[in-house]
Amino acid sequence: MLSERSSNEFWLDQLKEHLKLRRYSPQATRRRLAAASHFLSYLKRRAVAIEMAEPANICSHLQNELNRFRRRHRHAPWSSMADWRRSHTAGIEMLLRLVRGEWPPIPQPSTPLEKFHRDLCSQYDEWMSSLRGLALVTRSQRCAEAGRFLGWLEGRGSEAGVHGITVADIDGYMTVRARGHRRTTVREVATSMRSFLRYLHVAHRTATDLSTSVVGPTLYSLERIPSALRSEDVKKVVQTTRQDHSREGLRDYAILMLLSRYGLRAGEITSLRLDDVDWRRDVLRIRHSKTGVHSELPLLPPVGAAILGYLRKGRPRTDARTIFIVHHAPYGPFRSGSSLYGLVRNRLIAAGIDGQCRLGPHAFRHARAVSLLRAAVPPKEIGDILGHRSAESTAVYLKLATSDLRAVALEIPRSVNA
Repeated sequence: MLSERSSNEFWLDQLKEHLKLRRYSPQATRRRLAAASHFLSYLKRRAVAIEMAEPANICSHLQNELNRFRRRHRHAPWSSMADWRRSHTAGIEMLLRLVRGEWPPIPQPSTPLEKFHRDLCSQYDEWMSSLRGLALVTRSQRCAEAGRFLGWLEGRGSEAGVHGITVADIDGYMTVRARGHRRTTVREVATSMRSFLRYLHVAHRTATDLSTSVVGPTLYSLERIPSALRSEDVKKVVQTTRQDHSREGLRDYAILMLLSRYGLRAGEITSLRLDDVDWRRDVLRIRHSKTGVHSELPLLPPVGAAILGYLRKGRPRTDARTIFIVHHAPYGPFRSGSSLYGLVRNRLIAAGIDGQCRLGPHAFRHARAVSLLRAAVPPKEIGDILGHRSAESTAVYLKLATSDLRAVALEIPRSVNA
């Protein structure tokens, strides 16, 4: 059996090897090892084994570190408290993931009511997955909303209390959730509530289907005009990025080519895998993140050249199978499509395209739809290219072709004779 000292040394060696494999810089490695070592010393003074560490131990340790910093320097850290905290917890949490397998630990229900809420949300998730076929992201959002509603009910959220949910309860919860949110957000809350209440009725936990009693805001069809880049702006940002021959520049250029030539969703780009490019057939296989279906698009030569240039000269060495990789340790895939927003925004600013709101990856998708409309491509084919499930999804882009609409507009007479 390992002594406490040898056990700590063992885990520090494991952390050092882990950082080396993930190709962290020497400076970052030293910081994380030092933070982990200080935490292990703190646990030793309190006779707590690393295997038994809890989030409360980290909070207490950070408070001790902060007090010691203030005593030594006579002031608080110059950086923001969030940055200071992150610099101390990064190595500690990495160490705990090695020891425990996952961190932070999933909290276990401490009361029968919490256990009922967890089990009910788990059953709800299974229902959405097996019978509705909803995506993981959608299920997670709706389960989170169900948990918030059950928590808001407090004692009335028990197994017996759920049977007695009333319309007044639903109205009260929606009133609270609507505070400080835009109509689109409130509509999403209403949609999630209808789904959960429908499940409660199907599962015989409520006598009536209360989903029809959820009142949400009215959003009129096609009431908003999507953000879109002008064709000259698209060309400008692509050409500007092409001049950056760094590793990040090669990656970002390939991403912008996929955005501008195909109008792909950001999530479809971040999920592209090495085997999704069929170089023999010149085919690109796309997993449509919203509809869950697959499609094949012809691999355009400029796009293929951009991807190949990144794979040969820009992509870091990693075991990850996704094409595009984050260019800092730990080298791995982007977490989600939203990770591309800052990347695209920075490239737009570097190209001198700024001051316009909501110009992220989706603006390229909208611009591509407009270019296809102006090329007289039928809406059905545009929907197929963009991976739309219904014609209504494509119809929203008709509003963006304003110059084409002006060409067919009727002239309004200046005066009308009585």
